[in-house]
Amino acid sequence: MSDTFDDGDSADDPGDDPNDAPGDGHPTVAVLACGGTIASEPDDDGAAPAKAGEELVEAVPALADHARVEAREVCGQPGFDMRWRDVLATADAAREAVADDGSAGETGADGVVVTHGTDTLADTAFALDLLTDLPVPVVVTGAQRRLDEPSSDVPANLTTAVRAAADERFAPGVHVAFDDELHAAREAIKGHTNALSTFRSPNGGPVAEFTRAAVRVHREPARRVDAPPLDLGAADADAVPEVPVVQSGTGVGAAGLERALAAESVEAVVIEGTGLGNATGALGDAVGEALGSENPVPVVVSSRSPAGPTEPVYGTPGGAVTLADHGVTFADDLPAAKARIAVALGRAAGRSGDALADLLTAPPRV
Repeated sequence: MSDTFDDGDSADDPGDDPNDAPGDGHPTVAVLACGGTIASEPDDDGAAPAKAGEELVEAVPALADHARVEAREVCGQPGFDMRWRDVLATADAAREAVADDGSAGETGADGVVVTHGTDTLADTAFALDLLTDLPVPVVVTGAQRRLDEPSSDVPANLTTAVRAAADERFAPGVHVAFDDELHAAREAIKGHTNALSTFRSPNGGPVAEFTRAAVRVHREPARRVDAPPLDLGAADADAVPEVPVVQSGTGVGAAGLERALAAESVEAVVIEGTGLGNATGALGDAVGEALGSENPVPVVVSSRSPAGPTEPVYGTPGGAVTLADHGVTFADDLPAAKARIAVALGRAAGRSGDALADLLTAPPRV
């Protein structure tokens, strides 16, 4: 699927009337501000989030060409220090924005944009896909360069996000808008530390591309979670358990997994395996012991490869066939970071067994 749609206003659009206020006749988009580089300002001690959501909106007046934008504050965290309560509060705010946009007599927002730090932007976007199933577009964006920096990408990324959120074709599901592209939340990863084109989708490519006046949709936008949304909100933040990630690799022994399982607060472990979801023999033996114990915790196996699924093909003590025999759950094509998000939120919602595995499995592509 690859269709191009005109994104410009027609001559009959009320927004083109010079007597109308900016944004009149356009959809309503709620911007939920969560901090990050997009909201940061320089300081002697290093840049930090300082701008409110309303300031971001005011800094990009062209947004009114696409939507009536209303900003709301959720948190002011750097991307690398997002907390569970911030993620769950963002989901709450998205639900509330769609239910009621805050104006007396008005219906809810027609789309939601979340502004966020890029370090964990993909984590939060996927968490929102697990936590919500809203009838309007939900789009997460950020920036690699602050508004005060040369060639800032704040205006372009925020504009792309608002355009997508105002376009009903991008509902349902959560997407990431960055560098004129739209990516499915499940598939988006931050692929470069500081490049403007940092977000990519190794398993499928972008859902859509934006030009100045048009949108090219490459595949059907959809919620990429094969399970109902998790019933969790900000009040449940303390219920989200520790889910450590243990890496496999050359010479890795069992000590890391054993330490992780020894912690009282741990309710699951993710192993970042190699290739198709394999681990060292020492790790494999430790997994067998752990899952054969009286009170085993779930063990999920992902791959450190940036693309492709996990599949049991190889034997030997650490091969995925042996791990499957021990009872691990495979993460499908999710990287370890997103497998951890799914498992932690799933365990907080009381999911286990097949119900937990469903959060990891990609639904059929449409």
